[in-house]
Amino acid sequence: MQATAYTYDPESRSGQVLLDDGTPVPFDAAAFDAGGLRLLRPGQRVRIETEERETGAEAGAGAGAGRRITLVTLQTF
Repeated sequence: MQATAYTYDPESRSGQVLLDDGTPVPFDAAAFDAGGLRLLRPGQRVRIETEERETGAEAGAGAGAGRRITLVTLQTF
């Protein structure tokens, strides 16, 4: 799936991407590290892999809440 980098904090290696429909989805350091990147700039096109979250407190937190990003890497053609 493709998305656009929205925020990135180099200290925590976490941030958010925007799906093509405008939905923000957060990613954690594990997802960032899985992609092999060293830096991410807002506006960069990225490829993400996701999995469905377990049901729980975060499941009803809005659009994209049922999804967890497992990998963030640069989009290449």
